[in-house]
Order: sequence, then C-alpha cells, then structure tokens
Amino acid sequence: MQVTMRGIDKAFGPVRVLDSVHFNIGGGEIHALMGENGAGKSTLMKILSGVYLPDRGEILVDGKPVQIRDTVDAERAGIAIIHQELNLIPQLSVMENMFLGREPSRFGVVDRKAMRAQSRKWLDTVGAQRIDPDMEAGRLSIGQQQLVEIAKALSLDARVLVMDEPTAALTHHEIDTLFEIMLALKSRGVALVYVSHRMEEIFRICDKVSVLRDGQFVGERVTRETSFDDIVRLMVGRELGERFPKRSTTPGAVRLHVSDLADDGNVSGITFDVRAGEVLGIAGLMGAGRSEILRTLFGVNRKTAGTVTLDGKPLDVRDATSAIDAGIGFVTEDRKNQGLVLGMSVRENATLVHLDNYARLGVVDTAAERDAVDQLIKQLRIRTRDAELDVKSLSGGNQQKVVFAKWLASPPKVLLLDEPTRGVDVGGKAEIYTIVNQLASQGVAIVMVSSELPEVLAMSDRVLVMHQGRQNGIFPADGATQELIMTAATGGDVTAAGDAAAA
Repeated sequence: MQVTMRGIDKAFGPVRVLDSVHFNIGGGEIHALMGENGAGKSTLMKILSGVYLPDRGEILVDGKPVQIRDTVDAERAGIAIIHQELNLIPQLSVMENMFLGREPSRFGVVDRKAMRAQSRKWLDTVGAQRIDPDMEAGRLSIGQQQLVEIAKALSLDARVLVMDEPTAALTHHEIDTLFEIMLALKSRGVALVYVSHRMEEIFRICDKVSVLRDGQFVGERVTRETSFDDIVRLMVGRELGERFPKRSTTPGAVRLHVSDLADDGNVSGITFDVRAGEVLGIAGLMGAGRSEILRTLFGVNRKTAGTVTLDGKPLDVRDATSAIDAGIGFVTEDRKNQGLVLGMSVRENATLVHLDNYARLGVVDTAAERDAVDQLIKQLRIRTRDAELDVKSLSGGNQQKVVFAKWLASPPKVLLLDEPTRGVDVGGKAEIYTIVNQLASQGVAIVMVSSELPEVLAMSDRVLVMHQGRQNGIFPADGATQELIMTAATGGDVTAAGDAAAA
C-alpha cells in the first residue's frame, strides 16, 4: 500500500499550521516524521487519519485520490492512528474502549465473551499480559494506557499505522516489545508512520525520515545514509550545540532527607538525600514506584511510614497546597489531566501556582503578570500566538513547557520532575536541560524521574534505581552505565557493579 499526501495546507484561524506539505510512505516501511514542537507533525497525521480536513491538497492511496472526511473513512482506507494524547474513556473497561463503536454482537446483543477474548489476544500481542480487559481504563498508568491504545489500533488490522509519540511513557522493555511488533507488521507489508522526538529510536527502527519545520516540508532522508546532526539541522535550521549541557555547580548541604518512606502499598523503605544544587535521577521499569515516590513527597499519595526533612526541619506534607507552601514544586507526568487547566490561557496556567506574587491588596497586577509570562515564553521558546491563547491549542511539547513554566516564576527549594521532557523535541529538551542546570546552580534540589537512560545518566549527579516498589541501589552517574541501571531495575545483583561504578 502506497500513501501520498500532496500540497497539504491547514490553518486554524489566522495561524497557518501546514503550508503545501508533501509526505509519502510505502508498505513494509517504517517512516519517521520529525520536527520541533509546533512544526505540524501531529496536524498532518490527524489529516491523514480523518481527524482534521485539509484546507487544500490531496491524499492518494495506491495512486488513486481518496476522500478522508472523518476517522471512519480513514479506517475504511486501512489507516489507523495512535494519538500522542491518549483518548481512552476512564469510566469504561479496557475492552469496551478497544471495541467502542464496533462491539462484537450475537443476536443483536453485545457478545462480551468474544470482546474479552479478542481484547486478550491483542493485549497479549503488545506484551500487556498483566492488563485485565475488564479493568476500568482510568485505573491504568499512562504507560499501560499507551499499550491499550496500541493494541486497539492493531485490532483494526490497519495497512497504515500512525504512531504519534508511542514510546513516551513506555519502559525500555516495553519499547523493545513494541519494536518487535513494528518489525513484524513491517514484514507483513504494513506501512508505519513513526512520530517521535527520540533520536536513538529513529535510527534504531526507521527506514526513512521526513522533517517538517514551521509547517513546511524541508527534506526526506534514508536513515542509514544520514546522521543525528543532519536531522537536527533540518529540524531547527541551525546547529544544536551540545546535546546535554554540562553543569559545573558543586552540590551544597543536604536539602531534602528521606528515610524509610512508604505509601499505601506502592513503595516502601525508600531512603535518600538530595543536596542543594544536586540532581538525583530515579530510574526503573514502569510500575516500579518511581512516580509514586514523587507523588508521596508532594502529598498526592498518603505517606504511611518514614520521615522527611527539608533543610534539617521535619516536613509535614498533607496535600499539594502544603507541599507548595513548604517550597516543593512538581512537574507531573500527565500534563493533560494533572499539569494544566486546558480551558485556561497560557498566562493563567503559568501563574496559577504563584498568583499571589502578582497581587496587590488582593488585586492581580495584570501588567506585571503578563511581563513575567512573556519572559517565560521567550525563555522556554513556547510556540504560541500570545500569552492569552488557550493552552489546549498548543502542541503537546509546548504544553509541557507551560507546565514547566509554572515553577520557574518563583523557583522552589525542591523540584520534583516526572518525565519532564516527555513529548518535547530535541531542541526543546536542550532548553529544558539548561533550565534544570540553572535551577541547580541557584541551589534548587532536583529529583527527576525519566525513562530515557541517556537523559538520566547525563543530567543526574546520582541515580536511584527502583525495582518492584523498593530501591535497588544508588549510583554515581559519572561512571554508571545503562547496563548497570537496567541490571538494578530488573532486580539483579549490582553490588560488584555498583562498587565498580563508584570507583
């Protein structure tokens, strides 16, 4: 199956998102679509999958023009998409989500037994054996929801499968499983469009790369014939410089001390220190308890055991408000449901946590507020028409930058980062890394959860590794390897390896 998109234009009001874009993919090919946040990647794929109608241009399937007016047309043409922002209905079960609108029936009644069996088949195909088809989708983690979305798309028997940031919340083991599935689909002649910011994955799995910049097509490359630097130049129109900026700050006194921390059944026995100006990375497989540590420190999860001190004083965090008052910030993993108010503007979201900083006698100084937000927009290179645009109108990566901006207006003593660069392009990541380093140089103690091992090792001073709710070692990042971290994350004996890394 050959799909060609020609001269695709799309504008939202006065903002032109796509300008005469071309894209081509053939059966049995894994084709990466890359570009900075806001370059138009997701919009182009939503046009291909029937979510949006183009203002101009045409789509051809096997050389013949087709009309894709909605997602039903796309599915009939053999095109399915896994969206970056997950679209499961939390109150429905996993299997009800997977077969919504196309439930198997018998004598006019939904055949739940058949639906359960088919769901089980496709969940097993993506390595999600632990996910119960009868479980409410809202009870799943972000990574588990992503696996359900992938299984749902595969169940459509699509000949063109679009994956928009499919690995953003997956662990390395799950990514390996996904890539095995992709290669199997490729061998059966399926065309896969892979939208991702993760360069290592692009060069590992993709045959070709197409790049968009500012809504325009700027080039296509055969992956094995190009390089990381070449793709970056196409994406950003300039040399990126150092991928992981170095930090020269020497950590100071212990700022956060955690001893024998436990919550309601997710983590226990967690003990570590974080010094002022230090970045402590937390690694581990999905479900190991990484995010739960941060949620407990921020008062979202209930602390059932252990002690926490901040600057030597006992810290009693009962909820998010008391955590913020104590000087703790939290960039959550799920920006859509936990990090942003989508109906509010960029300005309102960016100042929501510390709105009192801009108030005089109970009245908000909107001029001061706008000035502060405009500086944050420039600092983080947030692509937005202006500060008054609803944050829901931004691309996923730019939404993530707004989440980050909330804590930059008034830096906390401790900043908890849960997958801070999830869905952010390579240029945006470098900017966030620079901000992290700047905060550390100001004495902020940073605890960072990340599924990207190169990121953890490059940005951290030390790495705490979780395995099944307990820590399985803390290692100096300088000298540690991805193999060492994965050994610890899978429960292996890392005593000798840890001694070698510390030497």
